[in-house]
Amino acid sequence: MEDLRLHDPRHEAVSRFFEYGLTAHEVALVSGHRDPRMLSRYTHLRPEKMAEKLAKAAT
Repeated sequence: MEDLRLHDPRHEAVSRFFEYGLTAHEVALVSGHRDPRMLSRYTHLRPEKMAEKLAKAAT
């Protein structure tokens, strides 16, 4: 794992917490982010998960 950096697991966890339905406040509490801008930098949702949520909302 040459490209693994110390913050990579945190980045992954933050993104998955949002996909599991936690609110921004809950994720910030778990991750320790105080600034919402920094929290959003760590969040990268998977497009297929977003598509699933939109499909559920449309029904």
